[in-house]
Amino acid sequence: MSRHRTAALVGNPNSGKSALFNALTGARQKIANYPGVTVERKAGRVLLPSGEPVELLDLPGAYSLDPASPDERVTRDVVTGAFEGEARPDVLVLVLDATNLEQHLVFAQEVLELGRPTVVALNMLDMADRDGLTLDPAALSEALGVPVIPTVAVRRRGIEDLRAAISEAESHAEDRPHRNWHLTLPERRLSAKHIARGATLSTTTRHTVANGIDRVLLNPWAGPVILFALLFVMFQAVFTWSTPFVDAIEGGMAALGEAVSASLPESLLRDFLTQGVIEGVGSVIVFLPLIVILFAFILVLEATGYMARAAFLMDRLMAGVGLSGKSFIPLLSSFACAIPGIMATRSIPDHKDRLTTILVAPLMTCSARLPVYAVIIAAFIPADTVGPGIGLQGLVLFCLYIAGILGAMAAALIMRRTVTRGAASGFIMELPRYQLPRLKDLLIGLWQRAWVFLRRAGTIIFMATIALWVLLTFPQAEPGESQLDASYAGRVADVLHPVLEPIGFNREMSLALVPAMAAREVAVTALATTYAIDADDEEAEAQRLTERLSSAWSLPTALAFLAWFVFAPQCLSTIAVARRETNGWKWPAFMVGYLFALAWVFAGLTYWTAGALGF
Repeated sequence: MSRHRTAALVGNPNSGKSALFNALTGARQKIANYPGVTVERKAGRVLLPSGEPVELLDLPGAYSLDPASPDERVTRDVVTGAFEGEARPDVLVLVLDATNLEQHLVFAQEVLELGRPTVVALNMLDMADRDGLTLDPAALSEALGVPVIPTVAVRRRGIEDLRAAISEAESHAEDRPHRNWHLTLPERRLSAKHIARGATLSTTTRHTVANGIDRVLLNPWAGPVILFALLFVMFQAVFTWSTPFVDAIEGGMAALGEAVSASLPESLLRDFLTQGVIEGVGSVIVFLPLIVILFAFILVLEATGYMARAAFLMDRLMAGVGLSGKSFIPLLSSFACAIPGIMATRSIPDHKDRLTTILVAPLMTCSARLPVYAVIIAAFIPADTVGPGIGLQGLVLFCLYIAGILGAMAAALIMRRTVTRGAASGFIMELPRYQLPRLKDLLIGLWQRAWVFLRRAGTIIFMATIALWVLLTFPQAEPGESQLDASYAGRVADVLHPVLEPIGFNREMSLALVPAMAAREVAVTALATTYAIDADDEEAEAQRLTERLSSAWSLPTALAFLAWFVFAPQCLSTIAVARRETNGWKWPAFMVGYLFALAWVFAGLTYWTAGALGF
């Protein structure tokens, strides 16, 4: 039986390959890893106009076929047929960014040197038009000697023409005379300049507006100030804007708990539903508005093109600790979750840079820590203002994120001079065009992240809550005995407490750290469930978690708990991904060890200092 024909999307990063892949394949996609490497293999099926199915590969973005990273090595080996177990593609679809044509043509010529049947997708033409650039696809096709199809992937423009061109690429390749593209890199750059000029019909001064904006945002003095001001506003908004929504969800959960208590007789089932499910899982769900607001800011900054400029700004700081700006994007991704952040280090060509970035990524404050921070801040930090429009709670949250960043930079500096010693690598990146974010894309992105959060609440957090409730409920306490003292969970807390008591942790806090290794948010669930089960009367049981904590903990204890979560290792899934990306347990074990040590030391310093100052 003959195999299906294959095609592969190749191009520079930020050329719109992924959007084009989604437009061509729709839902007919399969994602795995290439054998023997951690680089993602993304494949889908395209139906040609004749009805013939073609397998389409979305190859990692590359700047050259002379690889400088694992991603580029896979791209080179696949397109040349050198990757074991992967057939050489029958057709190459070369994706070019119309707004940055000259730079993308440098790599394009290198691909064309292979002499393979090739179709060019001239993508993002709408952005070029917006910037006042009018391109001539026919002239570009004549210069390159291959078909050039104008496309706007996000709006599905040119998709049918591209399918037809893929269908005819092999037959057209036989009719075209072979061109000699074997040029040196300087010659390719010069040729790219000439080709780009020849394919440009007209240009206006509109595209220089972006240059003017960059002169401000990328200024070595003003740029960092603007960046940190944006981050400060973001964290202020997380608390200020979310308050009415959080209050509404808390009220709904309280009403649901009361309704269940009123409709069921006193029993283990009622306790499980009220103390375990509603109190436990609900204590995390109430923070959904904070997650949505945080990601709304991040998505807007990404969609406008500002995030890449933030990476450029951070290059100087990264170089100071032995890293490059290429580490910034993985570390930035770790603010959402360390797992994609660690996986994003595959684009870092230098092994020592990549390893260091993996080891410090867990210090970035992931979204799972936000519920922990939020509940402690709400319980112990008053909702006061410390200046015009500056809330104290938002300021504390901002400081916690900054503490994680500074901790990561300090850890990287020490590692690059010891266990991952080496010189910092260079940093070259392409700055995307500025654009207004599309509301539909933002809403889809927010829904996806909200769904991930709710799914975790309904799976990992729910299962952890059930397990914790069982451990806290059995054996039943004798009259006059605390339920925590009598339970299996209390025995677990007794083992951990001697280690954590010197840094101000009580038994409930010690117990909460165990299920938090499944997901950081579960620490909130654990505290809510523990205090609900151990409540002495119905009035205490009806209290919100923040009220229970403020009455049970001292301020130094609360601050120590926050300091612990700034530095403590992330969830078990993060550790597993670190093992996969480093091909062994040596470095993940080192990562877990040094992070636990940092957490204990800084929690202790925070507790002892706050106590000494009389807080």
